[in-house]
Amino acid sequence: MQQYDVVIVGAGASGLMCAATAGYRGRRVLVLEHTSKIGRKILMSGGGRCNFTNIHNGPANFLSGNPHFCKSALSRYPARAFIELVERHGIDYHEKTLGQLFCDHSSKEILQLLLTECDWAGVEIRTDVSVNGIKPQPEGYRLDTSSGAFGCESLVIATGGLSIPNGGATSFAFDVAEQFGLEVTERRAALVPFTLQPALLDHLKPLAGISHKVSVSAGNMSFTEQMLLTHRGLSGPAILQISSYWQPGGEIEIDLFPELDLSAWLIEQRQSNPKQALHNALGQLMTKRFAQTLCELWQLDGILAELSNARIDEIAAKFHHWKVKPAGTEGYRTAEVTLGGVATSELSSKTLQANKADGLYFIGECVDVTGHLGGHNFQWAWASGFAAGQFV
Repeated sequence: MQQYDVVIVGAGASGLMCAATAGYRGRRVLVLEHTSKIGRKILMSGGGRCNFTNIHNGPANFLSGNPHFCKSALSRYPARAFIELVERHGIDYHEKTLGQLFCDHSSKEILQLLLTECDWAGVEIRTDVSVNGIKPQPEGYRLDTSSGAFGCESLVIATGGLSIPNGGATSFAFDVAEQFGLEVTERRAALVPFTLQPALLDHLKPLAGISHKVSVSAGNMSFTEQMLLTHRGLSGPAILQISSYWQPGGEIEIDLFPELDLSAWLIEQRQSNPKQALHNALGQLMTKRFAQTLCELWQLDGILAELSNARIDEIAAKFHHWKVKPAGTEGYRTAEVTLGGVATSELSSKTLQANKADGLYFIGECVDVTGHLGGHNFQWAWASGFAAGQFV
């Protein structure tokens, strides 16, 4: 049996960050990856340019059973710390909307940064190695794998959640947690497109590809960003964001004109162009096809001159308060993250070590800490990996 100080299962964002951090402390570190490719989610993210963090990152950007749990790790390794690492490696980057930072060239640069740091820290990485069993030992853990047995003092589980199964996602982390008696919260796909009921989809499907800025709400949460109509339903940043707060079977509310008083605008249009049809007037604010489809769906039309103020208010309410009951989501196949995971009550917020199992750590997406869209989940990966790496 080969012995290491630390074995990390999972060569993704959090696992590689943890490995480099521990390696720089002089720990002998082995990273095991069950697929042939390291850092798949890093390479896929941001359309191949990796939205690696967000300058506005903070605890308010996360969902968790304990909203305070993420504060310790995020305060010790904030977005600025990773940005400085990116700059030290000479990676050019730019800011998009809402503080999102992307590589100018390729997400491969972020993966190479992590691999370089691991190399400098003396970390060993092995791919195509499946872990078949984990057994506690008097001084750590024994892992039985497809490449033989490994022993370690500290074992870090960094295998992510259930999202994007064709990228190698499995339930491994949750299975290990349950093996050691840790609570795992209910999990579901998050940051994921909605599917629609057939009756509504029949109207909207021909509009697939149209994007429109909206404010979408579920419960007490709302996001104002772009919504994208698809062949299956609704997507785009606003929809992905609210999907984390939507409850299956519930409704979302869409304000199609969040920055406009539609009643006042239509009254102005009635004064300036009274013979204009309603759908043509609305076609100035959104694509004509979208405007016409919604007017047909809600049986709204007529010449502006024929519309009373009360009727205009009724029409405006339809566009400001469009209630949609999704059929569901596209599921883990297209979800960016998994909502829920290893319960935060089972872990130390300072070290990410399991309270019931000395030397066993859980980091990254497998923990019940889920970020908003826009680089926040990567920042949790960096911060939780760094936090655990200081103690393993």
